[in-house]
Amino acid sequence: MRMPNRGSCDDLRIVDLSSGRAGGLATMVLADFGADVLKVEPPGGDPRRSDAAAPMWLRGKRSVVLDLARQADRGRLHDLVSDADVVVASFAPGEAEGLGADYATLEALNPGLVYCSITGWGPRGPYAHYPVSEGLVAAKSGRMQNFAGLPQRAGPAYAAVPVGTHGASQSALSGILAGLLVRDRTGRGQLVETSLLQGLFPFDTHGLVRTQLARRFPSEFAVGIRQTAAAGRITLQYLPAIASDGRWIQFANLMEHLFHAMIAAADLSHIYSDPRFALAPNTETDEDREALRGVILERIRERPADEWMEIFRADGNVASEPFETTQEALGNIDLRANGEVSEDEHPRLGRLVQLGPLARLRETPGRTGGPSADPGAHQAQLFAASNGRRAPRRAEAPPFALDAPAHALEGVTVLEFATVIAAPLGASLLADLGARVIKIESLEGDPYRYMGQGFGQYTGATKTTAGKESICLDLKTAEGQAIAQRLVRDADVLIHNYRPGVAERLGIGYDELSVLRPELVYLAATGYGPDGPSASRPAAHPIPGAAMGGALHQAGSGMPPTECDDLDEIREASRWLYVSNEANPDPNTSVAIASSALLGLYARRRTGRGQRIDLSMLAANAYANSDDFLSYEGKPERLQADPELYGPTPLRRLYETGEGWVYLEISHEREWQALTAALPGLGGPDLAADPRFATPADREREAEALAALLGEAFAARGADEWERELIAAGAPCVRADVPQGEFLRDDEHMRANGFAPEVEHAVFGRYQRSGPTVTLSRTPGRYGPGVLAGQHSDAILAELGYSAEAIEELRRTRVTASEEPKPLPE
Repeated sequence: MRMPNRGSCDDLRIVDLSSGRAGGLATMVLADFGADVLKVEPPGGDPRRSDAAAPMWLRGKRSVVLDLARQADRGRLHDLVSDADVVVASFAPGEAEGLGADYATLEALNPGLVYCSITGWGPRGPYAHYPVSEGLVAAKSGRMQNFAGLPQRAGPAYAAVPVGTHGASQSALSGILAGLLVRDRTGRGQLVETSLLQGLFPFDTHGLVRTQLARRFPSEFAVGIRQTAAAGRITLQYLPAIASDGRWIQFANLMEHLFHAMIAAADLSHIYSDPRFALAPNTETDEDREALRGVILERIRERPADEWMEIFRADGNVASEPFETTQEALGNIDLRANGEVSEDEHPRLGRLVQLGPLARLRETPGRTGGPSADPGAHQAQLFAASNGRRAPRRAEAPPFALDAPAHALEGVTVLEFATVIAAPLGASLLADLGARVIKIESLEGDPYRYMGQGFGQYTGATKTTAGKESICLDLKTAEGQAIAQRLVRDADVLIHNYRPGVAERLGIGYDELSVLRPELVYLAATGYGPDGPSASRPAAHPIPGAAMGGALHQAGSGMPPTECDDLDEIREASRWLYVSNEANPDPNTSVAIASSALLGLYARRRTGRGQRIDLSMLAANAYANSDDFLSYEGKPERLQADPELYGPTPLRRLYETGEGWVYLEISHEREWQALTAALPGLGGPDLAADPRFATPADREREAEALAALLGEAFAARGADEWERELIAAGAPCVRADVPQGEFLRDDEHMRANGFAPEVEHAVFGRYQRSGPTVTLSRTPGRYGPGVLAGQHSDAILAELGYSAEAIEELRRTRVTASEEPKPLPE
């Protein structure tokens, strides 16, 4: 029975035991889509209520205060859990057992419970009990080393945008929804686990595979495995440029026809008459490329940014946006047109501007919940003798059904019509949960397959095609469209990233397919969303990075300059912004695509029908910047890193040691006391005896002196020793200079947690692929290799009933094709 305009999750009750943003955002999304979320807080409230974004991620939830050290309050928790569908927790490994809040205890009370645990590092391994923060995990796992070379100094650079938190929150949401789908088939819940470390896995787009291939075929990677994007070749298509008014514009014209459109709109078409630029954006030499860069930079500085943007928007084929902060992005006209920013009245804060629902589900829409409640505001309501709760679930555990799926999404078929990173990687995350994902690509293959040099072309697409089957089809032919529509008849989810109107021209528009397959969950992942003035404009990852504030946050407090005296200064600032606006906006969107598709599948379980879902890259990246994507009177400003990107404060900062680099993060007074107690014994200064640093305000005022003293101390010993000694003392400090690919490949922590699956590639054989972003205890993931374009064309066509002769004819007439693999290097 169809039930329009009800939230996807309004039959769910969630008990939220988590603290902070990762769990808070996951349960916020569930509340936005109708779930009844009960926030269980310790006496005094969740300590992370001091987070500037807490009024947003606490919205739409009821609150009770329980002291789980007391037996009576444990009993109250167990009463709440007995009729809950989901528990979300963020306890350190082993902590929940002592509070009666662990999975084994709660599952015995409610066998249908889906219990989601979000940790920092995973449940096992040498770092399982390390302190937890975005910065510590990013530093230890190599993300900060990815930014080496961004500032013109040695060593890693501070990673500013909290993408690990975003990845973990969306992965938790995906795992919860997948677990609920299994529960509805089997009657049994299960343990769902993710972590900030796993949340960072999608953001390693090349490093892990590149590390392995470079070790096997060093001649193919002669530039060196440690070379990062910061020190690499800067493409003309992704150019940041300063306008005459000092504002910076990000271009993102990855495809050549878009680059040509930008050149024409900028009135630079005469460049093609210069033999050096005749094939632009391709040039024969680096000198020619840099000469053309200078021509474009000089042209853009001739007009103010608003005037340029009026020209580019009118053209409709130029991917470009001004760089803005998160606070400026709250006014983005496309976000507002698509309901991705909400303005609400808060009883204590007044006007609250904040993130809207994650995605637009046409039949079961989300809406922002009511204002954040005070701790314990619903105590009496929830623990009254009669509170309208559902009858408790039976405590005896039913046997796991004989027809239980081996994997959470077993039996779900996903069709992917998408290119490059964002949508393809999102579909791969569904494949990891067990879905059959069929990638439909052009006869030439996804262009991302060829964005690299030599054998290195495999590094990116190996990740974005992981776990899939691939068929190449010419969707501009009637036969190609007919094959695609035959695939749709048995599909559950379709994902595409076409601009409006393209899917319809290719025979895969929603209106047409929803008649053919009413159960289809149809997800359109676009740059700007379906409404608003930029709906039909192109976008690639630098667009949401610039427009939603992430790039400026990463660039640090010294960038960008609003006045530049000469072209060399402009080139350097452009390089800095280019590297700051790295690839994270694509995976930021990928994890939201996976969770949004699962919201649609969960809604279908209730309504019996599919629906159209719209998700924009702008909204996904607003969520990735959720630490600052809200506004209210008195809100603290977002902390920026220093101009050289060591970190935002002396106690959240990178330091060079006697051997290597460390990242120190002291967030609490007890950690400061641990640091000051440990340093003298390690040859460092007695900071506790120095009156300049007696209070947090003193340390902020004397930041330069404190950083200098710590820098001198760290120089006396190596990074590994500092990590070992300070972690043991209770002062969070980790090594920060191991490249991400090497950490993922070599660190024993990866294998201890099952984060290092090995698979077989059709060309280069056995390799370790990216680990799971979320795991489910009863229905483990299925981790397949990357595939070649059209690797399964014949098999899929045969499954549809085509004979060998018919398939050969389809190849002859160029309706289908397959990639010719590259030979292995000598």
